[in-house]
Amino acid sequence: MEYMVCCVPISPMRASASHKAEMVSQQLFGEKSVILERFENWAKIQLKYDGYQGWVQQSHLAEIDESLYTKTDKDLTSDWLNEVDYNGHIMYVPMGSSLSAFKNGIAFWRKNSVHFKGNVWNPEEIKFSAKILKQIAFKFLNTSYLWGGKSVFGIDCSGYAQMTYKFLNKQLPRDAWQQAEEGILVNFLQEAQCGDLAFFDNEEGRITHVGILLNDHEIIHSSGKVRIDKIDTDGILNLETKQRTHKLRIIKRFF
Repeated sequence: MEYMVCCVPISPMRASASHKAEMVSQQLFGEKSVILERFENWAKIQLKYDGYQGWVQQSHLAEIDESLYTKTDKDLTSDWLNEVDYNGHIMYVPMGSSLSAFKNGIAFWRKNSVHFKGNVWNPEEIKFSAKILKQIAFKFLNTSYLWGGKSVFGIDCSGYAQMTYKFLNKQLPRDAWQQAEEGILVNFLQEAQCGDLAFFDNEEGRITHVGILLNDHEIIHSSGKVRIDKIDTDGILNLETKQRTHKLRIIKRFF
């Protein structure tokens, strides 16, 4: 088994070994994975955090020891942009990059030396509250929608829910339909609490969208950009266009 860590700020994960292939997700700096397959200068990886699979460029990966891969700490970079010293050169990585392969701000990934002196967020030390959730969720406001994205530079709806929850020590699957299969059902929108997830379906009944409820009438979600809109039992009302954009299917609670 080959154990890897993402050594660039953001690495696209694609459906196949081609730059033209769909970006199905991303790995952020410091995320761990194992290699499942190689093809030319591509590697098919499986992320340790959520088991998601995709093809990445091999140059985006650095090999690490198994003992470092199995290390279970959860530290994340907490600022919108974070400075890392990578082999003596400065690199800027996004909020939510993983520091789990570090010890006292230093990581040695075989031949690579990494130093980090910025602010660290430890999800295990966080007690969930509406205030804390909004503190994290609002940092993504106005981030552009990006299919497969999961950073402050571009993010999709399920990536946004997953990354926000990651800061709150709650692990979610990657895709909206997977997330909808977890949690506790909230029967009525009027019973919703800050932090509940609302899921929306298309005409075929397939879950295609997810957002984070701020209360029983407001939702923050990635649609065009990360934005706050109104919600009622029919779905989302875009505050800018005054149009209905998503049909409410189900609400789930995770805290």
